[in-house]
Amino acid sequence: MLLHCQKPSLVADSVPDGPLFRSAPPFYLALQCTTSSQVKLIAGVSPFRCIPQCMPILAQRRIMRFPRPDTLSFMLVPFVASLVALFASAATPVYALGSTCSRPLGAGTAAPGEPFWLQNMKHQGISAFNSDPSTYQVFRNVKDFGAKGDGVHDDTDAINAAISSGSRCGNATCPSSTTTPALVFFPSGTYLISGALNIYYYTELTGDARNPPTILATPSFNGFAIFDVDPYIPGGGGAQWYTNQNNFFRSARNFILDLRQVPPTTVAYGIHWQVAQATSLQNIVIEMSTAPDAQQDGVWIENGSGGFIGDLVINGGKVGCWIGNQQITVRNVTINNAQTGILMNWNWGWTFQNLNINNATIVAFDVLTGGLTTATQTAGSESIIDATITDSPIFLRTSTASNGTLGGSVVLNNVKLKNVPTAVGVVGGAVVLAGGTKTIASWAQGNVYTGKNGERKFVQGAIEAPPKPSSLLDNSGKIFGRGRPQYESYATSQFVSARSLGAKGDGKTDDTAALQSILDKYSGCKIIFLDAGTYVVTSTLEIPAGTHIVGEAWSVIAGKGFRFENIDAPIPVVRVGLPGSSGVVEISDILFSVIGPTPGAIVVEWNVRQSSQGSAGMWDSHIRLGGSAGSNLLESNCPTSGAGGTKNCMAAYAALHLTAFSSAYLEGTWVWLADHDMESQNQTKISLFSGRGILSESQGPTWFIGTASEHHVLYQYNLVNAANHYMGFMQTETPYYQPTPAPPAPFTVNWAFQDPSDWNGIKAAWGLRVTNSRDILIFGAGFYSFYSNYGEDCLNATPLNCQAQIVDIDSWSSVHMYNLNTVGTTYQLSLNQKGVINEELNPNGLAETVTFWSQS
Repeated sequence: MLLHCQKPSLVADSVPDGPLFRSAPPFYLALQCTTSSQVKLIAGVSPFRCIPQCMPILAQRRIMRFPRPDTLSFMLVPFVASLVALFASAATPVYALGSTCSRPLGAGTAAPGEPFWLQNMKHQGISAFNSDPSTYQVFRNVKDFGAKGDGVHDDTDAINAAISSGSRCGNATCPSSTTTPALVFFPSGTYLISGALNIYYYTELTGDARNPPTILATPSFNGFAIFDVDPYIPGGGGAQWYTNQNNFFRSARNFILDLRQVPPTTVAYGIHWQVAQATSLQNIVIEMSTAPDAQQDGVWIENGSGGFIGDLVINGGKVGCWIGNQQITVRNVTINNAQTGILMNWNWGWTFQNLNINNATIVAFDVLTGGLTTATQTAGSESIIDATITDSPIFLRTSTASNGTLGGSVVLNNVKLKNVPTAVGVVGGAVVLAGGTKTIASWAQGNVYTGKNGERKFVQGAIEAPPKPSSLLDNSGKIFGRGRPQYESYATSQFVSARSLGAKGDGKTDDTAALQSILDKYSGCKIIFLDAGTYVVTSTLEIPAGTHIVGEAWSVIAGKGFRFENIDAPIPVVRVGLPGSSGVVEISDILFSVIGPTPGAIVVEWNVRQSSQGSAGMWDSHIRLGGSAGSNLLESNCPTSGAGGTKNCMAAYAALHLTAFSSAYLEGTWVWLADHDMESQNQTKISLFSGRGILSESQGPTWFIGTASEHHVLYQYNLVNAANHYMGFMQTETPYYQPTPAPPAPFTVNWAFQDPSDWNGIKAAWGLRVTNSRDILIFGAGFYSFYSNYGEDCLNATPLNCQAQIVDIDSWSSVHMYNLNTVGTTYQLSLNQKGVINEELNPNGLAETVTFWSQS
């Protein structure tokens, strides 16, 4: 039976009386017709539109009522879960088919030999806030700058000219800027180079995805790396072009990098990737010498704070990946015939998903361990899930023995060994875990905790394996993963350009009507190409289910104006799918933002539910609030002195909301409230306010793969009535100005938006809060608190006290958390807002590490 709303009415009796219900504001569940077009599920769960195709009624007068959720919340989860499941099971796919469409998009129609669609698109993207947007060139085809791609001519200078032209941010003269973006395109071919390709700030390197170009280093190659994203300054004493932890907005995809003509004993690297957030490598093959004395490394990372790496194949070399970085998520990487597959020099926490290493002649995964202080930092934690290691003498080897104490945390889950004599060993030959041909179901080395028991237990052996809902797994039983859609088989005629259809993207014109018209006409049958630019919207932009939309050098959709200024009536800037809709949504290479102040902006509301596994998702798409040119939220407006005031520096009510009916696949998504001015030569800190980071009420399946949420006032991640989530690696930072003011200020608690209600004694934002949720698998996390009112003395206090608590889980949620890393926090994990795990028990370098925690 379907519910058709005819008039406002309440399908419920009055809230019952009695001591239990008088103890707090009433909290109950009911279906309510709030208007002639909406149904509201009263429980803080998001409103659902009354859509006849997908909104079954539970039953008239079938209601359940509870007091506030911290009293009887154990009853809420199964009810909401079953309710949403009922909606989902009764729903048929509800998606858009634009008014110009006669049939859905269907398969790609590119002819054999036709180049990648991006090459032939009309390129008219702009940088809206560049000093000369009318002449600045965003898209650059390297052949337009003289590159031949014939494997004969040296293309080094031509490619570097394509990267650097236009007074771009680089060469150690500019620390960062958002005004000089570039997408540097390489048509298919072989590009001979004799020196490094130096990659400037805010650059996408993109090869032909149909036939990836080869970048071939000459025998006389004298560069540091083929791709060098943060060059060392000659004679600079180790200084580099950029500040590593602020080296944002970089990507490279669709390349073959070939070092095999370089003499094997010459030190050279395929990619020097010292980067921070909003960075990605995808669909790259690196070829190196397989000589036993080879000195080449595939990917070399010595510092930074990333990021995402996925879909790489690395062949040969001394080390496939030599890496050191605070955190990066790696998915679907294969390393063949290297001496050492991976060498982890240092980190706070990395997650490796679907890692495959074959025929490593020395060791598959080498880990430098034992550094328990900031000064001696080594590898803090490795979380490895769904790996296959074949024909290698050792899978994982640590540089020091644990000797029964934490000194580098390791978690292995579903690791298949084929002809690997030693599964886990120590330099010098000690065997910790015997290998062979076997599967390691769940194994750990580190400190393990259970429930509200704050006593650590050091484990070097099998641990509890998490329950994995089948909806989160692929057909082989691994955590599902899906690379960024690139539409390789699609012809240019299957795309439409936003600027060609009337949108301006100039950062000034109101593009709401133009963009909505494009979506209304072409969603479902065309792929929408959002040319580079900043598209201002002054009311909610509806992206229907059925939409494929791809940007160019992180095209920006920015909310602006009075409709987003009412803090008491917040509305979405972008709504992805109507409530209750299901189908395909693919968003890639897009930034969602604001032009402030916008205290009533919910930047992205995500309602759509997948129609097939992973069909609704975002890739290399981010929410960026302030800190960029044109945002009106910069050092000049919002200095740390507070001279800009509070209201003028409010960037958002909330950043991202996944509603109850939705599901989402999020890969490489950064949800950032700016802590500094990216246009400032000194990268000066600023004080901005965004009420909430990511709220998920999704019943799943939902994947957070390589995501981060930073500097929001109440929380960074908030899971309420959620289910079936895989999250790894997840990273947060607490606002630098807290506890001045302490949360929820300058916002107020909103029960309808599932805000935490009890702030007694809580002086800083939650990194993660989980309430009434089930089947939450967290596989690697870093929750960081570096400041107290911009002071760093708290990092040297005993105990650490930049904030008291940072992760809170209620007693009724089922959560399995592996490799929880925190910085600056007294209690690493709390249960019902009571500190359980004290950081003093888990020193592991700058961070403190809990290897595993579960409720029981």
